[in-house]
Amino acid sequence: MNTTMAAILSLPLPTSGSTARALAAALVLGAVVVAGGAQAQTVVAIVNGEPITQLDIDQRSKLLEVSSPTHKAPPRAEVLDELINEKLEIREAKRWGIDASDDDVSQAVTQAAQNRQMKTDDFIQMMKQAGVAPQTFRARLRAQIVWPPLVRGRFQSTLETYDKDPLLQEMMDKMKPDDSGNFDYTLRPILFIVPPNSTAAVYDDRKREAEDLRSRFRSCDEGIPYARSLGSVVVRDQITRASADLPPEARKSLDSVPVGQLTAPEITKLGIEMFAICAKEIAKGDTSPTKKQAKDAVFNEKFEAQSKKYLAQLRHEALIEYPASPGGK
Repeated sequence: MNTTMAAILSLPLPTSGSTARALAAALVLGAVVVAGGAQAQTVVAIVNGEPITQLDIDQRSKLLEVSSPTHKAPPRAEVLDELINEKLEIREAKRWGIDASDDDVSQAVTQAAQNRQMKTDDFIQMMKQAGVAPQTFRARLRAQIVWPPLVRGRFQSTLETYDKDPLLQEMMDKMKPDDSGNFDYTLRPILFIVPPNSTAAVYDDRKREAEDLRSRFRSCDEGIPYARSLGSVVVRDQITRASADLPPEARKSLDSVPVGQLTAPEITKLGIEMFAICAKEIAKGDTSPTKKQAKDAVFNEKFEAQSKKYLAQLRHEALIEYPASPGGK
């Protein structure tokens, strides 16, 4: 054994504090550099005792470069962060009994090849020609296999999307009215009474009053009492209308008005009428393809947010050392 290595290994390990962390980093760094001989690689980071070398970064950079539509590798710091995250993801997944077998990874490689409409052997050869070792690609796939089921399993209730989920409603509202599935609207008709045989000037005056109310109306809870306080104004009982039962023009009109506001005033036999939209909910039993797409989109948003939060927690709790760069990464 090299005398320097023997001297390091003969030292007693401290039990706590920065000295312990520094010595642990030195042990891993010394083992990798000395054991490697001519092929020695600098240890760039140590994640809970597992080293990440400069070779790992170089290999991952080549993989990201060949996988990118622009064929440009991301900055070195981003590559290192990705490698750190993957070690934490795989370690955490194993802690919860989730692991990817070699067969699982091989199937993922085959799937990646099929996505590029290539045979597996040709795909692997392409990677090799780009300077990417097969184990580099397999290491990345392993993390991609174990992390999603871990997040879904641990945070299932948080990721669940129900029909009344505000995020789902928001997503559906952003879609084109004709493609957004069916809705149930809760409406309050508001009538500005105009006496029979009134002149056009009277109708115009009442219409201006209706427009003024519309500009002030921000919610049914506050707007309805205010409307009742106005002269010759009747607020009718609440009604529910399904968008599927409405003519296209009426549906388009309701779809264009946000919840808590009024539709444009219209002249009727009794006066000037508007509708306050107090609620808009996805119709029960609506299984339109767009609704499913909206649910999938909301799930993905929730998953990404929870995944980032979970990973940030793991990084906070992990022991991460950067022995090759004492001042940082």
